[in-house]
This record gives sequence, C-alpha cells and structure tokens, in this order.
Amino acid sequence: MTGFVITPPTAASLAISGSDQVFPLRRVFCVGRNYAAHAREMGADPDREPPFFFTKPADAVVPASGTLPYPPATRELHHEVELVVALKEGGADIAPERALDLVWGYAVGLDLTRRDLQAIAKKDGRPWDMAKGFDASAPCGPLQPLSCTDHPREGRIWLEVNGELKQEGNLNEMIWPVADVISHLSRFVTLAPGDLIFTGTPSGVGALNPGDLVRGGVDGVDTFELIVGGR
Repeated sequence: MTGFVITPPTAASLAISGSDQVFPLRRVFCVGRNYAAHAREMGADPDREPPFFFTKPADAVVPASGTLPYPPATRELHHEVELVVALKEGGADIAPERALDLVWGYAVGLDLTRRDLQAIAKKDGRPWDMAKGFDASAPCGPLQPLSCTDHPREGRIWLEVNGELKQEGNLNEMIWPVADVISHLSRFVTLAPGDLIFTGTPSGVGALNPGDLVRGGVDGVDTFELIVGGR
C-alpha cells in the first residue's frame, strides 16, 4: 500500500446544528452578483449578466463565531452575507427541476473580500484569488439539515455591524435562485457530495474594522455573531 510522504492535512469540515457529526467539505463555489441591487452597486447590469462563479479553498471555511482574524495585506476587508448550500449528491448538466434533490442542508455565511486587492486585480486584468481565497475568508454557521428546515425560497437576509444594519434583502430577490445556481454551475464542473455553494449577497457591502461586532442571518435558516480581530 502506498503511503503519504508527509502527514496528510486535516480534512476540512463544517459543523452540523444539533449534532456531534460534521459535514465533510470538498470544494467551495461562490456566485458573483446574484442580487440586482448588489450587481448595480458593483457597476454591473443584472438584467443581462448570466451567473459567474469563483472558488475559495475548503479550509477557508471557519466557524462564524468567536473572534475572526483580520487578514494581512489589506486595509479594506468587506463583508458579504450569504445563504450557503451544502450538496449531498453531485452530477453534471443537472436540470433545474432536479437540482434541489442534491441539497443536504443550508447555512448562513460570509464571503469576505480584500476589496482593495480585488480592485487592483480587476484594473490589471489579474485573477481574484488573493482577494477572495485567503485564510478564514469564508466564515460559516453550522449547517441546518433539510430534516430540520425547508428549502428557503424567500426570507430576509441581513447583516449588522456594531448594531447598525448594513445589508438587507430577501432571498426572493436572487437573480438566479438556488436551483438555477446549481444547474448553471453543473454545466462548468461535475458537482460532488461535500461541495458548498455561497449564493450571493444583497447590496450594502462595506468595510469591517478590528473590534467590530458582526451579526447576520437568514430568516428561517440561522443567525451568527462574531467579532473582528486586530490587524
């Protein structure tokens, strides 16, 4: 039997609400500009743009609780609250009518962005990886199994910083609902059990600073609370 030449890294996973078991993570996909108001605030036209995707490392997923480390190499860390989808099955070219059958559960997470690095990358035509895929860039609350919740098709999605409401929208404002997101993504890659999908954020994205108290949630799914650590 072939062995590893170094000790294998710890497998990435996500907590499950009310359980000692964890959900194994394979890949993390994120949808860009999936709410019309956010697309407009980022300078895009939501009426013409099909969904596009980027990725984060699986080990960028950390608990959305306690103290979140402020990342290096940025002075402009932005919050983006999102509904997160966990897949129990995969496949390619999945029809929208079948897409929700692949879902194991839902959570609420943050797609954190080093916005200053992203702006430079956009200007220079470079990849966004270091703006989106850094350590602890995907804080996420525990997964809510479908046995405990329904598929959320509408409901308030929100985020507060130090008690001030910064982001607010409704899941029914998604340009591409969850089933369509899964279907579109499966045209580009073969999805698999353990994949997570961050489904986009409403308008109001903005900076986080050391010491900020951040609370957010999706009605009917979950809420989270964390503190931003120092630089």
